[in-house]
Amino acid sequence: MKGFLLRVVTVLPLLLWTGCSRPTSSSVDRTGGPSREYEVRGVVLELNPARSNLLVRHEEIPGYMRAMTMPFAVRDTNLLTGLSVGDTIRFRLRVTDDDGWITSLEKVAPATTNRLPLTGPFRVVRDVDPLQPGDLLPPYPLTNQWGQAISTTNFQGRVLVLSFLYTRCPFPTFCPRTMQLLVQAQRRLRSLADPSLRWHFLVVSFDPEFDTPEVLRAYGQTHGADTNHCTLATGALIEVTALAEQFGLTFWREDGGWAHNLRTAVVDPEGRIRRIFPGNEWTAEELVQAVLEAHDPLRPAADPAAPGPPTR
Repeated sequence: MKGFLLRVVTVLPLLLWTGCSRPTSSSVDRTGGPSREYEVRGVVLELNPARSNLLVRHEEIPGYMRAMTMPFAVRDTNLLTGLSVGDTIRFRLRVTDDDGWITSLEKVAPATTNRLPLTGPFRVVRDVDPLQPGDLLPPYPLTNQWGQAISTTNFQGRVLVLSFLYTRCPFPTFCPRTMQLLVQAQRRLRSLADPSLRWHFLVVSFDPEFDTPEVLRAYGQTHGADTNHCTLATGALIEVTALAEQFGLTFWREDGGWAHNLRTAVVDPEGRIRRIFPGNEWTAEELVQAVLEAHDPLRPAADPAAPGPPTR
C-alpha cells in the first residue's frame, strides 16, 4: 500500500438545473404503508433496464434530500423507453419508510444557465491500492460511538463485517437499507447460539463532521444494532477516505451532501479479506453465510434462513 503518497482531490460541484421539486400529499402504497411523493428534475447518467433502475444527477428535493447523484428504481421499465444518457427528465418519486421508486417520468427541455461551476473544496487523500480477497486488512485509526480510539485491526480473532454509510443519508434504499440488512444479519447470527462462532460488525461513517460519537450511538440504537457485536465509528477524513477507496467505495460532496456508492466486506479471524459485496442488493442470509464460511472454510453450507431461537 502506498501509504505515504499524497494526492489532492478537487471536488467540482456540477451545474444545477432550476425546476420544480415539491412534496405532494401523502398517500398509501400498495403494501398498505404510508408513502410520500415528490416531483424531481435531473439528468440521466446511466440506464439499467435489466436491473430496473437508472442513475440520475438530480436537483435538491426541498424538505427531503440535497442534490446528488444516485440510482432510482423503476418498477415499470416501459418508463425507460426512448430515454438516452444526457436527457433531462422530470419524474415523480414515491418514498416509503423502507423503499423508493419512480412512478412516472417524462423528458423535458434542459434548463439554461450562465452559472459556472465553483471550485472546491479540496481534500488531501492517501494514494492507496485496491484490496482483493486474500489481502490483509490494513490498520486504520478510528473513533467509536463511545469516543474511544480503535483500529480496524482490533477485531482479529473474530469474523469482521465492515460496511460504510453516513447517518444523514435520507433515501431508504441506500444507507438505511444497508443498516437494516446489517441488523438483520446480526440477529440471525445471534440466533445461531454457537459459542464457537465469534463475529463483530464495524460500520464506518464517511461524514465525520456530522457523525460524532453521540450521533453514531443514537443511530445504532434507533436501528436496533447489537451493542455487544456492532461498533459504529468514524475518523479523520483522510483515513476514512483511504479505507473506503481500498474497498472500491467512493464518496464526494454534492450541494452540501454526500454522493456515494456502497460496499460491505467480510474479513476472516486472521484479518484476511474473504468477500466484498458491492451495493446492497445482497440479502442478510447471504451475508450470514459469508460470515460462517469466513469463520470455518470447511464448514458445510448451511441454510442461514432456517428458523432459530427467537431473539429480542
